[in-house]
Amino acid sequence: MLEILNWVAAILILAASTGLILSRDWRWSLAILAVQYLGVFWLVQAQWPTAMAAVKLVTGWMAAATLGITLVSAAPRSGIETAWPEGRLFRLFAAGLVILTVFAFAPHVADWLGGVSLAEVWGSLILIEMGLLHLGITSRPLRVTIALLTILSGFEIIYATVEGSILVTALLAVINLGLALAGSYTITILPVEETQ
Repeated sequence: MLEILNWVAAILILAASTGLILSRDWRWSLAILAVQYLGVFWLVQAQWPTAMAAVKLVTGWMAAATLGITLVSAAPRSGIETAWPEGRLFRLFAAGLVILTVFAFAPHVADWLGGVSLAEVWGSLILIEMGLLHLGITSRPLRVTIALLTILSGFEIIYATVEGSILVTALLAVINLGLALAGSYTITILPVEETQ
């Protein structure tokens, strides 16, 4: 039963990370980021106690809230991103290539790591590769911050299998929040038309 729930969380992560690439409105992007952290919580919870895994969930939601508060309080701007490549079809095609790559490499990585389920490896690799794809197709501070948070979330799922220290959990939480604060600062100092 737990393995089925892990696959549900991995599919939720797939849907959320694809939604982040396709979404052009910052409100939807932050909501999808919050849903993505729910899947990250579940996959980390498979390796750590629930209380420690909840730190990932709360930290991710705080990062999304920080970015949201910054964007709400910033000068009004259009909610639509006009960065190249604009086409959703191109982004969907690129996401499909990432998914095929993950399907090819996930079993080998799961064998190499040992005590990790295939669902955890699959969810982690999806986050890392989708974050890299997102990072490669945008230069907007909000999008770059979301992409970096996505990559870090994927790393945290894999790292949870290696290290279960409370100190490391706190350090990764500080890195997530620091990244959100740096993104918020960058959003506030750039001209309005460059911050979406």
